[in-house]
Amino acid sequence: MTSMTAARNTSPTDHPRIGLRERKKIKTREAIRSATYELVREQGYDATTIDQIADRAEVSPSTVFRYFPTKEDIVLTDEYDSLLLADLRARPADEPWPETIRHVLREAVRTGVEEDVEVARLRTRLMVQVPAVRSRMMESMSVTGRMLCQAIAERTGRDPGDLEVRVFAMSLLGGLMEASLYWAENDHRDDFAALVDRALGILEHGLAQRKP
Repeated sequence: MTSMTAARNTSPTDHPRIGLRERKKIKTREAIRSATYELVREQGYDATTIDQIADRAEVSPSTVFRYFPTKEDIVLTDEYDSLLLADLRARPADEPWPETIRHVLREAVRTGVEEDVEVARLRTRLMVQVPAVRSRMMESMSVTGRMLCQAIAERTGRDPGDLEVRVFAMSLLGGLMEASLYWAENDHRDDFAALVDRALGILEHGLAQRKP
């Protein structure tokens, strides 16, 4: 979800043990991402090719494409959307929805940005600087949005296809994306968690009129 990842404050028994095959897939995806980030830092996004990424990650170009359909997907895709939704579903059923959203996203920001701030800065900077990355981000939001609609529907007792649910989900994702872009456009000077809080406040309370 944008530049964030979901916090995992769980013990090894909270989830089934990941099988060897899946661990290998995760390791390969991480190798491809790491190679891409290194090359982009060294020579820029446009100069970085799939062949170079494959060589640095010690895999074949076809393997890169098997895991990531486009170069933009390498930058944007992570393992955490489904985990973020699991965190949403794990919150107390009687907790007010705004509190649930704030808690889960604060944890996501803390983990996703603070634990690897350089990668978060690189990803958001590319979203600002590279039109293809920003365009692909917009496309991927529709997939995340459908997943979020399902989680919202479960908590609110509504149908995931309801207009109100869809508007709320996409407004939330749009707000997070704009917070990420704002962070990068301003040279990452601001505290990203504070920007996310501001975005959530706007969605919850509306836009206050500036006093003269």
